[in-house]
Amino acid sequence: MIDPSPSRGRPAGRLRAILDRIPFRALLLFTLLIGGIVGLGAFTFVYAEGASYLSNDPQACVNCHVMNDVFDRWSHGTHKAVAVCNDCHTPHTTAAKWMVKGLNGVNHSTRFTLGNFPEPIRITDRNRTVAADNCIYCHGNLAGEISHLNSEDPTDCLHCHAGVGHGR
Repeated sequence: MIDPSPSRGRPAGRLRAILDRIPFRALLLFTLLIGGIVGLGAFTFVYAEGASYLSNDPQACVNCHVMNDVFDRWSHGTHKAVAVCNDCHTPHTTAAKWMVKGLNGVNHSTRFTLGNFPEPIRITDRNRTVAADNCIYCHGNLAGEISHLNSEDPTDCLHCHAGVGHGR
């Protein structure tokens, strides 16, 4: 006859032994808590159209009403024909791009869920640095000497050109 219980020393046997020591109510509460967090996270991701933020589509930026004016200005601006939001607002290396997208996603979802954001919306210092670096990424050959890139105090492109991408 085959013994239905896992033999001692196997991972399933150890797991069963650990689970047998945890009170049923604690296990149920833990399961409900994890299920609630996963379920709420999945619902929020679907409701907020989270998958759209993984794309390069500028329409993803107007999932939130505070971005409508910024999107409209970009739509009529000089960069529409050559750049989408990610071209200016995320780094061009893959790892850095996804790190910035992740940090911004957590920040945006938290602030928009809690209603804790300025109107009109303002760029953060970190994202301003990313945008300024991307000015040089695309226009470095043209503006390299003007911006004094190799000096200790390079010219800040956004000082004079803050509204270029958004047609201000």
